[in-house]
Amino acid sequence: MESTFCSPAEAALQREADAAGLLTPHEDLDRVYELERVVGFLRDVGCQRVALQFPDGLLGDAGAVAARLEEVTGSKMFILGDTSYGSCCVDVLGAEQAGAQALVHFGPACLSPLARPLPVTFVLGQRSVALELCAKAFEALYPDPTAPVVLLSEPACSHALEALATLLYPRYLDLLVSSPALPLPTGFLISEPEPLECFGRRFPLAPGRCLEEYGAFYVGGSGASSGPDLDPDLSRLLLGWAPGQPFYSCCPDTGRSQDETARAGQLRARRYYLVERARDAHVVGLLAGTLGVARYREALAHFRNLTQAAGKRSYVFALGRPTPTKLANFPEVDVFVLLACPLGVLAPQPSGSFFRPVLAPCELEVACNPAWPPPGLAPYLTHYADLLPGSPFHVPLPPPDSELWDMPDVSLITGDLRPAPAWKPSNAPGCSALTSRPQLELAESSPAALFLSSRTWQGLEPHLGQTPVTGAVSGRRGIAIAYEDEGNS
Repeated sequence: MESTFCSPAEAALQREADAAGLLTPHEDLDRVYELERVVGFLRDVGCQRVALQFPDGLLGDAGAVAARLEEVTGSKMFILGDTSYGSCCVDVLGAEQAGAQALVHFGPACLSPLARPLPVTFVLGQRSVALELCAKAFEALYPDPTAPVVLLSEPACSHALEALATLLYPRYLDLLVSSPALPLPTGFLISEPEPLECFGRRFPLAPGRCLEEYGAFYVGGSGASSGPDLDPDLSRLLLGWAPGQPFYSCCPDTGRSQDETARAGQLRARRYYLVERARDAHVVGLLAGTLGVARYREALAHFRNLTQAAGKRSYVFALGRPTPTKLANFPEVDVFVLLACPLGVLAPQPSGSFFRPVLAPCELEVACNPAWPPPGLAPYLTHYADLLPGSPFHVPLPPPDSELWDMPDVSLITGDLRPAPAWKPSNAPGCSALTSRPQLELAESSPAALFLSSRTWQGLEPHLGQTPVTGAVSGRRGIAIAYEDEGNS
């Protein structure tokens, strides 16, 4: 009966975890992983200990790639897998634990600035692209040769954008080719004018032009997904692109194109709903979703002050990758906010899996800062650094006596009138840590403690001083599926 529904206990204890088989033939390793370029990078930095970071889907090739690099360079290679957070971020902590002097990141990357200086090179991959099919799809979607269009792609297809533009240049006059915002080599001189850098890409705009004037043609994906849960990179582009401009995607294998305007509207509608949930929330959980991206400490302090100004309580959680099981341990939290890289905050979440909604930092900013959004066109921001001081999109909190704090607000979810914040930022001028409250008003010192006191079961009672002291005895032995004293039942 035991083997029918589950594996025997002995088999679970004796099972050995084998590495996945080689995914790429040996003769194609140099081309797929750009080993010649990687070897040149390692020789330029002159390091003897190198960390190789692979996503879970490429770990099968990790051993062969590391052996090839050790043979050519003579340096010691360390394979990093199962990162604490998203695999698109550079695992700076893992590299430090291995004593690595440089890191090579394989697979999709968010290209976020690092919290600590470390020589890094990225291998995004080279997915095959049917250039002729993609060019025909482009011509069918943009029949006007004077239409301003930007060529975009998923990271693995970025190598083919220049070749695609070469097929289109004879006819199309206002064509812009984007490129990944990879770290520039030391001493590299940036051409004038300096290209615009956003969405993890560089856009060589002409003087006097802005990105909001262009439509988009995105090469990537499979073209089979019809739901709102898209690749995080495509979601970031759809949310931040100018709503009035066309946006089309094209499958690099088949040339099948799709209008993404409807899905962009679905993504924005979902974000508006999450903003309303954040406005209704009383307790906010700030999830530290990264320790390797720059300014994450500053972002935590910013959002703690933001929630305090809006009259909400906030708690900081360091849980690694957020899962429904982890977050379900904190039912007193109304919403969670994930402070991670731009791709991490937009990772698809299975519908109904999380007990409470998980928001992006921009949604909390909109919900708690009455002065948001800034004047002019403000795209949907996915990186918390865009909300911090020094960013062109940063909007400081209004002063405590501003009328913006007292404006009436009605919840679009419950239909109730939201009260004005009961207290102001702690660092605001003229603000005191103690504020006068009306009589008969309950002051909640801790929403978590209040939630616990309202539960019918509050955990094991300690009975301090009531339990007699006894000597230690041997407990049960075995594993939970079959203790030794349970017999064969």
